[in-house]
Amino acid sequence: MKKKIRAIQYGVGPIGASIARLMREKQAIEIIGAIDLDPAKAGRDLGEVVGAPDAPWGVNVFADAKEALDHNPDVVIHSTSSSLPKVMDQLLACLEAQSCIVSTCEELSYPFRTHPELAAKLDATAKEWGVALVGTGVNPGFVMDKLVVTLAAVSQRIEHVKALRIVDASKRRLPLQKKIGAGMTVDEFRAQVKAGVIKHVGLPESVAMVADSLNLPVETITETIEPKVATDPVQTEYLSVERGQAAGVHQIGRGLSKDGKELIYLELQMYVGAKDPADTITLTGHPNISLTIPGGSHGDIATASVVVNSIPVILDAPAGLRTARDLPIGFFSPNAKP
Repeated sequence: MKKKIRAIQYGVGPIGASIARLMREKQAIEIIGAIDLDPAKAGRDLGEVVGAPDAPWGVNVFADAKEALDHNPDVVIHSTSSSLPKVMDQLLACLEAQSCIVSTCEELSYPFRTHPELAAKLDATAKEWGVALVGTGVNPGFVMDKLVVTLAAVSQRIEHVKALRIVDASKRRLPLQKKIGAGMTVDEFRAQVKAGVIKHVGLPESVAMVADSLNLPVETITETIEPKVATDPVQTEYLSVERGQAAGVHQIGRGLSKDGKELIYLELQMYVGAKDPADTITLTGHPNISLTIPGGSHGDIATASVVVNSIPVILDAPAGLRTARDLPIGFFSPNAKP
């Protein structure tokens, strides 16, 4: 029997905790450590930090990334920030430890247009150490890019891509409700958008991935962010939203041709109290194709699922920077053999 996959969880926030609990269910994975700078978590047992019913796990949370990486993990599950420039040092340290990486950093999902220099450095470093890395999740990483490209397999010609994702953020974690501006006045929301604080990260990356995968001649990628204004009061577990306040984001990413023709349209409505949540993809071409997932893909559950299901795939991938479009991601069964 092969040895178990030795994994480290880098970042133990709400998403990292969800990923760690799911990894714990996989017979083929041995969690050998975690990394988090928060003094309230460092030095504690990971099972206790993530609130696992079978805690303690006998797995330490390290404050020092190098100390954890010295344990030679096969793979690092990385979930610390949406910003690629902010996590470059973290990613490079993992690669230099000869560990593959599955990261939830949205800007890593398809960085070739937005951060070409950083993408090239990561690719070269990964190849130097003989490992692979990928940025993925539910969006970007699945609904508005990987699923679109997969659905296109039954088409002969594609002229236009549209994806609409409506998400009810009422049941989501507090950091996400804050990230989408729920409970702010419209003026506060617009000021925070201008400051770069309020937004869902990853739409331009999804547009670029779809354009390159389907060979659509997208020259320009645009993005707009507006508040979704509450028409009725909404109360979540964490906060209140009054009528007239921002309930979340209404974000649109477009891919335009050289002459300004729209080829790709990705629309995200993520707000508390959303009615009829769903994921809908429409491909115009030959033939026209439409797919709707009623209720949509549950963001937090789906993110952890995509990430953990990507572990055996990234370990088998060629060395270098990979994307969801490259990888044949499927289901990683809990009782799969190592």
